[in-house]
Amino acid sequence: MKWLFTSTSLLAVALLSSAQTPVKLSIQLNETAHAVSPTLYGLMTEEINYSYDGGLYAEMVRNRAFQDHGFGGVAHWHIVHDGNAMASMQPDLADGPSAALQNSLVIDVQKADANNQAGARNEGYWGMALRANTTYKGSVYAKAGSSDLGPLNIALVSDNSGKAVASVTIRPITTEWRRYEFTLTTGNIETSSENHLRLTVEHAGKLWLDMVSLFPPTYKNRANGNRPDLMEMMAGMHPKFLRLPGGNYLEGDQIDERFDWKTTIGPLVDRPTHRSPWNYQSSDGLGLLEFLEWSEDLNMQTVLAVYAGYSLKGDHIHPGPALTPFVEDALEEIEFATGDTSTKWGAVRAKLGHPAPFDIHYIEIGNEDQFDRSGSYEGRFAQFYKAIKAKYPQFELIATEPLKRMKPDVLDDHYYKRADEFFADVHHYDKWDRNGPKIFVGEWATREGSPTTNLAAALGDAAWMTGMERNSDLIVMASYAPLFVNVNPGGMQWESDLIGYNALSSYGSPSYYAQSMFAEYLGTEVPKSSASDESPRFFYSVTRDPSKGKVYLKLVNASSVDQPVDINLSGVNVSPKADLISLSGMNPAETNTIRTPARIEPVKSMVENAGARFSHVIPPYSIQVMVLDYR
Repeated sequence: MKWLFTSTSLLAVALLSSAQTPVKLSIQLNETAHAVSPTLYGLMTEEINYSYDGGLYAEMVRNRAFQDHGFGGVAHWHIVHDGNAMASMQPDLADGPSAALQNSLVIDVQKADANNQAGARNEGYWGMALRANTTYKGSVYAKAGSSDLGPLNIALVSDNSGKAVASVTIRPITTEWRRYEFTLTTGNIETSSENHLRLTVEHAGKLWLDMVSLFPPTYKNRANGNRPDLMEMMAGMHPKFLRLPGGNYLEGDQIDERFDWKTTIGPLVDRPTHRSPWNYQSSDGLGLLEFLEWSEDLNMQTVLAVYAGYSLKGDHIHPGPALTPFVEDALEEIEFATGDTSTKWGAVRAKLGHPAPFDIHYIEIGNEDQFDRSGSYEGRFAQFYKAIKAKYPQFELIATEPLKRMKPDVLDDHYYKRADEFFADVHHYDKWDRNGPKIFVGEWATREGSPTTNLAAALGDAAWMTGMERNSDLIVMASYAPLFVNVNPGGMQWESDLIGYNALSSYGSPSYYAQSMFAEYLGTEVPKSSASDESPRFFYSVTRDPSKGKVYLKLVNASSVDQPVDINLSGVNVSPKADLISLSGMNPAETNTIRTPARIEPVKSMVENAGARFSHVIPPYSIQVMVLDYR
């Protein structure tokens, strides 16, 4: 965040306010309209835009288990034959290191020696980011066709020079599948993503490889962990929950492509991987336990979504006996996440290294089941609801579409709109039935800008968030989507995303900063307030935190001209000075990119003329948070 210390004089206000009629804003700080949901802002992610593999999940090797056969037989892998060495490679579909991974890469080396090595190289996810004096931890399953193949040489190599920047030799490869661990440590190199991983041998013979893995330092040094920069960016959003394992990723295109949680726990070699609905293979390195630990690392609750018998291309299971195994599977999943060590699946979790149960209050049954044209969701939901409530009455259960015959605890609403559509819809929940289910705005975004959002989208997002805060007695949770996008060519399947990255770096969009500001500066109560003389593109919300003596006034001006506001704060004594956090730009199309990541970011200044009554001017295309002290 940029810091800019300024003051706003009454004369400046008078000179700048001629463009529009002042909005008259009256806030009764001694009168409470309702409480703010303590879980209002959180995170939703799924495997889209290379969000996990090639994104958050720190694995550097692409197609590590050779499940993506791709063009030429083995996607993202290439043959190496130095000098006069001769070799070929192809997938072996009948031999692998485990029941889950029954195929591998076989390299047939016809000729090689110490100076003319042969093997394979992996290109990574649009390169491999390497930094100076850094240790990378790796492992590989390998076996040889004969005992005289010799050792395996592993190196990180510059794409440009062809020289190794780190290398290691591991002991002679045996004729049985074994896992070999190694480390690669760079020296004083230049930071770059133009690198690849190379595995070679010095003798003729056959070499089988599988589960080739390489990790940089991870967040909190977790084994099989996440990228620190992306975890820190999420922490900067001050999230209260993580909805997992995502939307479409939960369902899959077909039933057998759903997120089958039992195949995503335990050793990586026992995870078979599966196709994601966005047409690439998921490594399942981020499995259920890793999702839960991600929530824990960022001090968030988990909103656990369970598969409810419907997949994206129309496959579904009718309520009744056929659905029972899926209901039982969901109960076991909940037990894995929340059961103590005396339970069957709680004991499995403990054996995998996490004895303590995870913090869960909400269970979502399915995802976007309004697309199920069979009309089976209400029956499916009822069957899950009855079974889960019988065993776990403490959980709030979320439905993904309105129900006719029963009332869920929470209803998941999704919205993807343009900025003007959100401007027009900010009062969507103002008169919503308070006797119905609570609302989880589980996916929403202003879709303007590519690959990440622009300032217009941030203004639309901020306008919508003022409505969510005003209705935070009804809306218990909200999460923007999609959260991540790999900005490399071919990395995006859905435009207008929150956080962009490549192998080397990451950045926040204007919408990211709007989200962060709204979540960071949020009180525990909504005081009564009213506004008059509002312009069509002015929006506001106000919350307060009595324990801190803070008022958080959010102001949005989506117009091209200044917007003056006359503010009247009654009922308490308000300090004459206030912090002002501003996000603004020159025009709605302005944005941040991987090359210019800080063009639009928050700036902090001071308001010197605050108090019970004062005037303020919001610049064009601006989102502001005013933090006032009171007693």
